[in-house]
Amino acid sequence: MARETFISYKHSEAQDLRDAIIEKLGDDARYYSGETAESPDMSGETVDRIKNSLKDKIFGTSVTIVIISPNIKDSNWIDWEIEYSLKEYKRQSTTSRTNGLVGVIMKHNGSYDWLVSSNQNADGCSTRYIDDSKLYSIINSNRYNLDTDDKYSCPTCQSFDQLNGSYIALIDEEGFLQNPSYYIENAYDKSKATGNYNLKKSR
Repeated sequence: MARETFISYKHSEAQDLRDAIIEKLGDDARYYSGETAESPDMSGETVDRIKNSLKDKIFGTSVTIVIISPNIKDSNWIDWEIEYSLKEYKRQSTTSRTNGLVGVIMKHNGSYDWLVSSNQNADGCSTRYIDDSKLYSIINSNRYNLDTDDKYSCPTCQSFDQLNGSYIALIDEEGFLQNPSYYIENAYDKSKATGNYNLKKSR
């Protein structure tokens, strides 16, 4: 089932991937609520006007896709967009719900090693390491935050499932583009089970 989506990304380096995601959504792209090529240029607007425009786009969506690019932390807006997506707001008789979120790791120079590496544990498990210095604290705080009795995918090395162990799962762009609806639906499902996660909704 299609979900209303918003894409948070750093324009100067991730616009091509944003466009590729929208193209891969196919008919479901009609449920995309973010910026398009036809959107008015907001670069000269005040902070308040930009925020109000973003609020209008995010309010009413159920999933926020965050493009994780090398210079994401240089953006003035992405961590705010994540915070707004996580919180609940009331407009007249309508209250927004906490969005599901999924991060899409952008390939840079043909690789993901600017952010991701892997380790072989003593018990034989292979675990993925994310360089959290490249990410906003609000992303890091919502990673590995599943809080259930069976939260570990491997109790021995206490590793988390890549997709369901974190409220904000990080998926490489190739995997995401193969089946975006699958990952969007997974994020949506987690938004309906927020009690299973220790969420941090503020930056």
